[in-house]
Amino acid sequence: MRARAVREDRHVQLPYVYRVTKYDPADRDDHGHYTGTEDTVSDHGEIEAACLQAVEAFAAEAGIDRLSVREPQVPSVAHFGVERPMDGFGLDALFPTGLSGLHDGAEVPLDIGLELVRLMLRDSGVWCRLEVEGAFAVHVGWDQYLYVCSRRPSVEALARTHGLGLFAERLDVSPYDVETDEEGVQRPADEDFWATLRWAVATGRAGLLEETYVEGASRWHGLTDDTIDTVRAGIAPRARLAVWPGLSSDVDAVLGTLPAEGLVECVWQDMDGRIHSAVADEDSFPEVAVRISSAAAAALLSVYAGESTPLFTAVLPDSDGVVRARWRTEPTPSDRNWFFLGTVRRGEIVTGTVTHIADFGVTFVDIGGFEAMINVPELSWRRVNHPSDVVSVGQEINAKILDVDPIRERVSLSLKDLQDDPLQLLTRQIGQTLVGRVTKLVPFGVFVRIEEADNGFEGLVHHSELADGHANSTRLGLQAGDPLVVKILDIDPIKRRIALSHRQAIQERPARG
Repeated sequence: MRARAVREDRHVQLPYVYRVTKYDPADRDDHGHYTGTEDTVSDHGEIEAACLQAVEAFAAEAGIDRLSVREPQVPSVAHFGVERPMDGFGLDALFPTGLSGLHDGAEVPLDIGLELVRLMLRDSGVWCRLEVEGAFAVHVGWDQYLYVCSRRPSVEALARTHGLGLFAERLDVSPYDVETDEEGVQRPADEDFWATLRWAVATGRAGLLEETYVEGASRWHGLTDDTIDTVRAGIAPRARLAVWPGLSSDVDAVLGTLPAEGLVECVWQDMDGRIHSAVADEDSFPEVAVRISSAAAAALLSVYAGESTPLFTAVLPDSDGVVRARWRTEPTPSDRNWFFLGTVRRGEIVTGTVTHIADFGVTFVDIGGFEAMINVPELSWRRVNHPSDVVSVGQEINAKILDVDPIRERVSLSLKDLQDDPLQLLTRQIGQTLVGRVTKLVPFGVFVRIEEADNGFEGLVHHSELADGHANSTRLGLQAGDPLVVKILDIDPIKRRIALSHRQAIQERPARG
């Protein structure tokens, strides 16, 4: 198994935090609510410019000339801001590639960072944190509140802020500081992820990849064996990925599942092979239905939590293999399996409970919430007619892990590896003569059970070892169930073979007169 990508959850809370506003603290009631006359939207003029100059002063005093975009987001369905939404959220002039350029971790010069602050003050629909890890951060809150965080006191910047007619108050922490959850399941889109994706596409389980490159903005990719590498090369840095089954070619059946009301995400492939998507409600269902009706394939996915679940998910690590994105995907059952499989190793002894014995003979065992399996040959060193001869549902067992397959999400167990091989003990009887019982006649000889138990070991008496002058068993008049004296010639525990001789046995034990 390849080494896993490292997740970096480090976040340093900066000691100097200031709330910068145009609101006089004297105009607050006992609950801290502003009661003055200042408007809560940007004036697009002097006050907005003053806010940007204040941020610039704090950055200059902290020695900051570049900022990192963190957790960018846009409205996914509707814009709830006070001002009218801007085309492209106002990003076209800042990022040549548009919204996809505003990915998590994108580094921008301070002047571009200030323009992003302007867009957030104007409630354009785009929002992000602007940070330098361990040194500086700017957060824009509701109603024109700015939060500036620094690793050092900002005496000159505070004076500049007051000189601009703004108010700066010291806080313990920004209410928009990131909260990282170091626990839980988060799969990285590492080499194992892409190998799993290839297998899922090759077996027909998967056919669609959802790439969320900004919170609220995603694009869809159709997957085939031949397109995975191309799709992978075009994924935005630190994107969240979700793998889905392929689209259905029965478009009429898909349209027939449109709900009476609510929100759904419609994904369809046109006749040229391009993938489109749209989030629609009942008012726009007719329009979307017209567009989908001429599609080659389509699917409808509920946007409500828990109603539509992808096959598995991941977050793209940086080029050095470290996952620095702080956002997470909602773990699927497959993601939880991935996490569990990373905690077990081949050769480990585990305790589990038999949950089910399949008709085809495989025994399933719950080991810590994951269902592992034992194939019939691994139940016992001896012959097993059915697993129920060895184990029963509800039984707690100890077993050894033979193999961990993260691609197919399988763990193979063995019971017999925790037991001494009785065939090894039987090697001490090589050269001895005993009476066995014929179990099966074959063209090349006779199989004889040399132990009393029904599942005792069987050996082969080759026809050349039956008796002098006899070429086959029929001349001896043998049939299944007959006793037969045999000598143990050889036992091979590796190949599980026992060689017997009737001819040598009767030579050494002549019949009594």
